[in-house]
Amino acid sequence: MIKLLLLAAVAVGAAIAGAQTIDDETAIRTIVQDEASAWTHGDATAYSLHFADDGAFTNILGEFSIGHDVLLKHHEFLFQGPYRGTTLHHDIVSLKFPRPDVAVVEVLTSVTGFQKLAPGLATDAKGRLRTRLLQVLVKDIWNSWL
Repeated sequence: MIKLLLLAAVAVGAAIAGAQTIDDETAIRTIVQDEASAWTHGDATAYSLHFADDGAFTNILGEFSIGHDVLLKHHEFLFQGPYRGTTLHHDIVSLKFPRPDVAVVEVLTSVTGFQKLAPGLATDAKGRLRTRLLQVLVKDIWNSWL
């Protein structure tokens, strides 16, 4: 009897954990697609919405910065200048949860619609700037993803 109750509790716990993972995966996929939409609309505020106050970021040129405000200002500049009118497309190639409150997302990105690229950058034969983006998202104490 005790074994049966324990197995039932484990089965219920696994079902609850699995359901939450599906909800969490959906939330993260939505965040990634919302980033692409915000980029395409030139909206730096929406693009940086889920970026942590102390988050770290390395851009396509290898420049490293820390902080939400720095990321926001950098993208305001990009959307008003060199990346104005560009379109961002994200393809998630890997989404893993090393812990229930941490997700690691690898994204293949393509940006199109450039007027002029920065020195050292090149597009493919279809005019796309192709990159990879690795994001680490952490669920905060209010159960929302950063």
